[in-house]
Amino acid sequence: MVVDTSPPANWRYAKGLGRAFAGAVIFGLPILMTMEMWQLGFYLDRTKLLQFALVNFLVLGGLSRLSGFEPTVSWWQDLMDALSAYGIATLASLTVLAMFAVIDLSMPTSEIVGKVAIQSVPASFGAMLGAKQLGSRDEVGSDEERQRATYAGQLFLMMAGALFLGFSVAPTEEMILIAFRMSPLHSILLVAVSILLLHGFVYAVGFKGEEEPPGPTGFFSLFFRFSIVGYAIAVIVGLYLLWTFGRIEGTGIAQAASMVAVLAFPGAVGAAIARLII
Repeated sequence: MVVDTSPPANWRYAKGLGRAFAGAVIFGLPILMTMEMWQLGFYLDRTKLLQFALVNFLVLGGLSRLSGFEPTVSWWQDLMDALSAYGIATLASLTVLAMFAVIDLSMPTSEIVGKVAIQSVPASFGAMLGAKQLGSRDEVGSDEERQRATYAGQLFLMMAGALFLGFSVAPTEEMILIAFRMSPLHSILLVAVSILLLHGFVYAVGFKGEEEPPGPTGFFSLFFRFSIVGYAIAVIVGLYLLWTFGRIEGTGIAQAASMVAVLAFPGAVGAAIARLII
C-alpha cells in the first residue's frame, strides 16, 4: 500500500500565498522606495493606469500557467492565480507605503489608489514568481516545464522580463538624461551591446537554470530566432512603457529612438534573465 505523504492542495496553496507575499515585498521594495514611482501614481492619466493594470493582469495570467502558486489546468485557474497575486501585491504595497508615510488618510482617495495601483505592478510580478523561486523546485510540474520549453513560452517569458525590468527605470529622470546625453553612435553601440548581452546571458556563459532551446541549436538559428526576436520584444515593451508614462509626448523621432534604445537595454537584460529564473 502506497501512502500519499504530499500535503493537501489547500495547504500547498496557502504556502504559495505566503511565499507570494514575501516575493511581492522582495521584488517590489526597490520600487516602493523610489520617489518617481510615488509621483507617477499621483499624476499618471487614469485611463493609461487602468489599461496598464489590465495588461499586467494578463501577463500575470500567463506567468501563472508557466510558474504559478500551483499547477493549473485551465485559464480560469490562471486568472484566479493572477487575481490572487494582484491582491497580495496590493496588500503588500499598501502596507509598505503606509509604513513609509507615503500615503495616509489625509490624502485624496484617488491619490492613494493611484500610488498603490502603480506600485502593485512590480510587486505582483514578485508575488507570482515568489511562489516558485522561494519554494521547492519539486513543486514545479512537468506541464509547466513543457510550457516554458515551447518557443511561444520562451518569447512570453522574454516579454514578461522586459516589462518588469523596464518598468523599474522607465519613469526615472535618469533614463531621460542618459538618452539626451547620448549621440547616435552611442545609441547604435547600445543596441549592439544589448543584443549581445541578451544572447550571451542565455546561451554563451552557461548560467545555472539554462534550458535547452526548442528547434535548431546552431548559432545563427539561436541568434535570429531568440536574441534578435527577444530584443525586438524589448524594444516594443520599451516603447509601450514610454507611451504609457507620457515620456515620448512632444519629443522628436531621434530623441524618442534614443530613449527606446536606452530603455531596451534593461529590457533586454530582463528578457534574458527571466528565461533563466522563471
